[in-house]
Amino acid sequence: MSHQDQFHALADGLSAAITSEERFTLGYNAEASDFIRFNHGKVRQAGHVQQASVYFKLIASGRHANLDLTLSGESDVDQQRLKQALEQLRETLTLLPQDPYLLLNDEPWHSSNVQDTPLPDSAQVVDRIAQLGERLDLVGIYAAGPVYRGFASSSGAAGWHQANSFNFDWSLFHENGQAVKANYAGHQWDDEAFTRRFALAREQLEFLDRPAHKLAPGQYRAYLAPAALEEVIGMLCWGGFSAQSLANKTSPLQRLYDAHAALSPLVSLDEQVTGSLSPAFSGEGYRRSDLSLVANGIARDRLIDSRSAAEYGLVANGAGWGESPSALSMNAGALALDDVLEALGTGLYISNLWYLNFSDRNAGRMTGMTRFATFWVEDGKIKAPVSTMRFDDSIFSLLGDSLEQLTAQRELILSTSTYSQRQTASNLLPGALISKLTLTL
Repeated sequence: MSHQDQFHALADGLSAAITSEERFTLGYNAEASDFIRFNHGKVRQAGHVQQASVYFKLIASGRHANLDLTLSGESDVDQQRLKQALEQLRETLTLLPQDPYLLLNDEPWHSSNVQDTPLPDSAQVVDRIAQLGERLDLVGIYAAGPVYRGFASSSGAAGWHQANSFNFDWSLFHENGQAVKANYAGHQWDDEAFTRRFALAREQLEFLDRPAHKLAPGQYRAYLAPAALEEVIGMLCWGGFSAQSLANKTSPLQRLYDAHAALSPLVSLDEQVTGSLSPAFSGEGYRRSDLSLVANGIARDRLIDSRSAAEYGLVANGAGWGESPSALSMNAGALALDDVLEALGTGLYISNLWYLNFSDRNAGRMTGMTRFATFWVEDGKIKAPVSTMRFDDSIFSLLGDSLEQLTAQRELILSTSTYSQRQTASNLLPGALISKLTLTL
């Protein structure tokens, strides 16, 4: 039985088992993933994970309770366990108060999206990695395979999503302990693109052999590679576009949405569900469509889940828990990747950032550390690596007045999280050339 047939059978069984006073939603999560771990350039662990689970919510008289259930893959066994879960939730509901912010979607919608572009055989990928990483201290993990998401409700909603993807997250270590971190991910493997990405990491590794260039605190021209920009954008996703955070005035983009500040006209940010790894429906049962969050530096849509919709009188648009983007896409610019160093001139080439946090959330100000391959560039040429430095700057500067240009090429960065299961979140981002980045120590 296919995953889709298995899911529909469970939903049909629930529909027949509930009473006229009861309602349910049923979410389905499954994957068939290869996981291959590398250390010192060799495969140290290889395995395959196949799992499926459901998220079952029962609703009656304004009350609701839910549980997660791991599936065995045997139809009779899973049907019986789901019926037992139904009885358990019925007992739980009698102990709960009514939820004033419960807002269910009664629309009987239907959605199906199957992205089944074939992935290369994992053995072929391993051979290619081994060829490119020969005699290098390579550490990383390759994860690949299909992910499945489903949703059904007693109101007649039915959604199905299937997508193949791969994600190779790796680092190349120099004998002095320094490292270059890199990533290659997507829906369709392109050996030429992977080879170019690997060659860039290998080229940067050679510069780590040079003595570190010491910098004093101050403001410097900087180029943020897509992976570094993702850390900055990731901070904005902590409530930046959330309807709830904007309503209670805790969003780091509050000034933007209140029209008291703007980002650079170069900046446009979309929740680009179409074509992404993320399903076109939420776990709450709302359909999702593409949203324009920021257009030419001006705030537009916000992410609204059902609870925010109920509390603030809004219309839910399919946002998930936390109201964070799960398929964020930033527009490209005009700067060619081959021209980045020349355009930077003299300044910092920053491959990665980490340990970011807000230093002044209400002002959109954040702080963090440079990581891995950060280089000092003079006259368009890399001169030396730079020791770890802390930055502290405002998003209204980094992506506002100080933003000079974005790269014409963008990088798809998939979530590397495998906690409980492979995730479907993604960011499609360019690199950013910035006229001044403030280093504090």
